Amino acid sequence: MTDLYLDKNYRSKLSLRETEIAIKFVKDFFQDNLALALNLQRVSAPLFVRKGSGVNDDLNGIERKVTFQVKQDSSDAEVVFSLAKWKRMVLADYGFSYGEGLYTDMTAIRPDEESLDNIHSLYVDQWDWERVINAQDRNLDFLKDIVRSIYSTIKATEAAVHQKYPNLEPFLPDEITFIHTEDLAQQYPDLETRERENRALQQHRAAFIIGIGNQLPDGNPHDGRAPDYDDWVTPTNDGKCGLNGDIFVWNPLLNRAFELSSMGIRVDKDSLLKQLEIRNALDRTEFEWHKRLLNDEFPLTIGGGIGQSRLCMLFLQKLHIGEVHASIWPIDTRNRCKAAGINLL
Repeated sequence: MTDLYLDKNYRSKLSLRETEIAIKFVKDFFQDNLALALNLQRVSAPLFVRKGSGVNDDLNGIERKVTFQVKQDSSDAEVVFSLAKWKRMVLADYGFSYGEGLYTDMTAIRPDEESLDNIHSLYVDQWDWERVINAQDRNLDFLKDIVRSIYSTIKATEAAVHQKYPNLEPFLPDEITFIHTEDLAQQYPDLETRERENRALQQHRAAFIIGIGNQLPDGNPHDGRAPDYDDWVTPTNDGKCGLNGDIFVWNPLLNRAFELSSMGIRVDKDSLLKQLEIRNALDRTEFEWHKRLLNDEFPLTIGGGIGQSRLCMLFLQKLHIGEVHASIWPIDTRNRCKAAGINLL
């Protein structure tokens, strides 16, 4: 039995065919306006990379990757989890300059997804983006400015969807709130991570939670984050640590915090080595990608991923992510959704 949330009063405001048209509208509008806001160029991206290159994202370090053997040379390849590190390599190899960036469509398969519920799927799709910065930009104020630009694009997309589909009413606040994981831990010391997020988003409706990955005073991180892309150890001007975070909004249909994006200023040489040491992963310095970073072959960057299906689900006011992308679901989930009038693609 999956942790499936159903509402007997829920009915999709769009038919299946209307939904497919609306998905394209949301994706086209958002990516075009994000590219303008952050000065990004669209590039092509891989679905898989060579195993052992260090390019793939390791998420929390325990999830299995989908792998296969390349018949031509008997090497092993693995489907990407995200393109967090690949993008930085491409910025260097393609000759992007300061203030320029890229975005791409990233699709992935995550077979170890524990809960195939309303918002989690075996299939993942997001806009992966990355932009060249300089050493002076590696601060919390710059991070917040970029977050505000992304949130403005989210708000503009919401307004465009409402204009095209008047029955889909806007609900997001005008501004996004910034909260550090340490503040959440102090406010709600007896709650688990997800409940802390729920409490914060019930209050603020849109928030960027800072410092994900670094240890809190109790010795545990708010949530896992790989050690070799986001910088979660660098001290900030408020006495805390972390130049990264997640964008959350309150989802009124699901009545819960809803993550849209994970992002941050990326590691430099010093923070990479610190984070690898914290995670007991210094052996990764032998990977090609890590050697290139430590040899100053990559620019300093900021980047992240923004969920495509998550954004469509939110703005088209769908109760289940399977209403905006096709995937495999447990038979029990399909049956319960069908009985509840939820049309999974």
